[in-house]
Amino acid sequence: MPAARVTFLHAELQRWDLLPAPLDALFLPFFADEKPLRGAAGLCDWRLCGRLSRLLVGGRVSGSYGETTLMPPGRRLPFGRLVLFGLDETSRFDESRASESARAILRIAERAQIWRWALALPGRSTGRLSARRALELFLAELAVSSAALSATALEVQVVESAAGQKEAAGLLA
Repeated sequence: MPAARVTFLHAELQRWDLLPAPLDALFLPFFADEKPLRGAAGLCDWRLCGRLSRLLVGGRVSGSYGETTLMPPGRRLPFGRLVLFGLDETSRFDESRASESARAILRIAERAQIWRWALALPGRSTGRLSARRALELFLAELAVSSAALSATALEVQVVESAAGQKEAAGLLA
C-alpha cells in the first residue's frame, strides 16, 4: 500500500477556496455541548449561513458519541461532502476518546471509500488537546489502521491554525 500522505490545511475559508481541486470530504468532529460550533465546523456553519446550527437546534443532529451525519455542502465549500462526527460532551473527552474517535473516522473514510479528505482533529475545536498531541494521536491510529486500508493512496489534510501548524510541524516532516 502506498503510504498515507498527511499535510496541513489552514483553518481559513479563503485558503479552502484556493484548493486546486475539491477534496472528497471534510470530517468535522464536534461536541454535543459545543454551541456555537467552533473551529472548522464553525467556519463551515458560517459559510453555509447557519445550516449546521439549524440541524443542532432542530434536534436532527445531537453530537452524541459516534453519531455520523453525511451531508452535501453545495457549491459553497470545496468538499464533496461534509461528515459530522459526534464527540459527546466535552467533559467526557480525553486522550483515549480522541484516539477512539480518530479510529472511528478512519473506518468511516475507508467504508465510504473516501481517499482524499480533510479533517479537523478531534478535540481541537475547543482546545481540549494541543495541536501537537491531537496530531500525535491521529497519526498513531493512522499507522495502526494503514494495514487495513485499501491500496488506494490516502491523502489527508489536517485543518489547523497557523499557530497549531507551527506547534505540530515536526510530526509531518
